[in-house]
Amino acid sequence: MVSQSTNHILMIKPAIFYKNSQTIESNHYQIEGENEDIKIITIKAIKEFNDFKLELESNGINILCFEGSKQCPDHIFPNWFTTFSDKTMQIFSMLAPNRRTEKTPEIISYLQKDYDLTHNYSSFEDKDIFLEGTSSMVFDRVNRIVYAGLSPRTNQNLLTEWCKEHSYELVKVQTESHTGAPIYHTDVFMFVGTDVIGICYEVIKSEYRELLKEKVSKYHTVMEISKEQILDFCGNALEAKDKEGNLYLIMSSRAHDALNHDQLNILNTFYKKIIHSDLPTIEKYGGGSARCMLSELF
Repeated sequence: MVSQSTNHILMIKPAIFYKNSQTIESNHYQIEGENEDIKIITIKAIKEFNDFKLELESNGINILCFEGSKQCPDHIFPNWFTTFSDKTMQIFSMLAPNRRTEKTPEIISYLQKDYDLTHNYSSFEDKDIFLEGTSSMVFDRVNRIVYAGLSPRTNQNLLTEWCKEHSYELVKVQTESHTGAPIYHTDVFMFVGTDVIGICYEVIKSEYRELLKEKVSKYHTVMEISKEQILDFCGNALEAKDKEGNLYLIMSSRAHDALNHDQLNILNTFYKKIIHSDLPTIEKYGGGSARCMLSELF
């Protein structure tokens, strides 16, 4: 039986962390300006990582943790692969050259002990065609729907081919961030849980909005997120289970604190608890938040 969420999450502890100049052109949530000292940023990021991991584990979430590479400033965001309930895995194409090196033989070999690697899309990087895994594609795994916002990191043709080959219905949209450019990753403006979807309609271009509203409300209760709340990473959340099967929603403390009373009431209807942890350094310099740090192991 296919499940939307899992109890087993992969995380990568950063060996180094700083603002990645190779991603900032398309990621408008990274803060412009000069870096602090890289050693100081890394120390802060590691503490935030450790606190977050401990918070997840204390709530019964099973974490598989790898040590990151010093050549990979974004190794903390393991969105270059995904696993499926049939015990297969796939590797995806990444836009930034220094993000491609995150696909280390050590991690891949370890995963292949439990998962059959059926597809590796890395060769598309040579053609400047990118599809960045679970960040580009937000999966409704139960109903076999992929939600995707087109961007430099989410190629329309490869996306369409992927959904056709794997028998997923594709719901694609175009978005507009606070800068006017497309939102770089779909998991910035929406998440899919078992019974609830959080989504920001305001960033969806008007010609796509009605169809999207129809699709997300077909199987789920919808919690709407505002355009301003996207800047606080309220859409960057992930559902997970504890060992007893209780459902949790995971996000950063910044995102949690930006939710209003009505939104919290909706989420508390469906989740035993909202697990959150403070990630200010990671959000500031990485332009990603809690969901970006978590890769599901089915």
